[in-house]
Amino acid sequence: MQKTKNRKLNITFESDMESEATTAPDTNQKDKKGSTSKGQIWEFIAIATVPLVLVLGNSMLVPILPEMQEKLGISKFQSSLVITLFSVTAGLIIPISGYLSDRFSRKAIMIPSLIIYGAAGVLAGFGAVWNSYTIIIIARAIQGLGAAGTAPIAMALAGDLYKGGTESKALGLTEASNGMGKVLSPIIGTLFALIVWYAAFFAFPVFCLISLLAVMFLLKEPKKEKQAQKLKPYLKSIGTILKQKGRWLITAFFAGSLALFVLFGVLFFLSNILEEDPYNIDGVKKGLVLAIPLLGMVVTSYTTGAMIKKNGTLMRWLMNIGLVLMTIALGACIFILEKNLYFLIGLLTISSIGTGLLLPCLNTMITGSVERQQRGMITSIYSSLRFLGVAFGPPLFSWMMDISSQIVFITVASLSLLTLVLVFFLIKPKGQIS
Repeated sequence: MQKTKNRKLNITFESDMESEATTAPDTNQKDKKGSTSKGQIWEFIAIATVPLVLVLGNSMLVPILPEMQEKLGISKFQSSLVITLFSVTAGLIIPISGYLSDRFSRKAIMIPSLIIYGAAGVLAGFGAVWNSYTIIIIARAIQGLGAAGTAPIAMALAGDLYKGGTESKALGLTEASNGMGKVLSPIIGTLFALIVWYAAFFAFPVFCLISLLAVMFLLKEPKKEKQAQKLKPYLKSIGTILKQKGRWLITAFFAGSLALFVLFGVLFFLSNILEEDPYNIDGVKKGLVLAIPLLGMVVTSYTTGAMIKKNGTLMRWLMNIGLVLMTIALGACIFILEKNLYFLIGLLTISSIGTGLLLPCLNTMITGSVERQQRGMITSIYSSLRFLGVAFGPPLFSWMMDISSQIVFITVASLSLLTLVLVFFLIKPKGQIS
């Protein structure tokens, strides 16, 4: 395998994971050694609120989908579209938001996006009050527009603000916050449903307001060092990046999308089977059960982000171990399904731990693969594909569940194995990623 060396930084990479021979100046007077100051802690909190709010917008609805089907008289597939349409819309708009954030500023996109996201939540709530599935679907599409300018841009902003180990820690925190949202949302969703089943829709604006204030007052975006590129040369530079690094970068995009497809699909699967025989679990108890696998992902994501510190060799090990865990755990579900709930939850938790090992490594490599001028677009393409993974999870799992539960886990175990092979052979970071 051909190797290239950056003599100035004494960093070694394999040829399909090229280094950026750039050093970025400290921003906002960050500690060069990567230590965390009080100011950074507040910045970390502000950044973490954005993916948290984004996840609440989707995951909080998962436990109420069965009741929505009953109250509105819709099918399982129609209820899954409440998740899917939101995610598809966001997935399609995210690249545009990424370009605009590179062209203007991160906060100039994040702030109005959070406002749109919250306002559309109110509209969805009134749609539920009026018993109108159509209004709910329209409102969810508008929420998708707002969501496109939130977490993906926050990831790019973390790359702008921090360098070295601090950056990987911040990105690990965003993934942990994403996961924590998934842990809390089923519980919060079921608690709100005790008031009225559509109360979760009206909760979005409150969470969005908290995040909006944190972004406005706690985050200070670093000034741009270069004038923003016009659209044509900008797109050309993105094409050059994909041409030079597409072999591993596209594989990383696929791996992140697959991880979220499996995670949300399994949540949808669990939410439905827990209310059926032989389990008959609903309400808050169901929310607590759904939170167990996600808690494993949260703890692992934060630990991984704090541990990797842009160590390429370590990242490669953790990504492959994570995918091995996912493949084995999901494959084992084929044989114990509907026999023992404790074993099923345990295996799904192991799979989620594998996801927690994988995603922070992908986030760090992708944000570190490009300069600031193109970072918004590259992270947005990645986030867009993650959203599409979330979007297609519930409807495809619904379709597979109608065939058989075994088909669900045969499919996801096979996809995890395919991803493992691709990552093992095509993503080979080595040395310190910059």
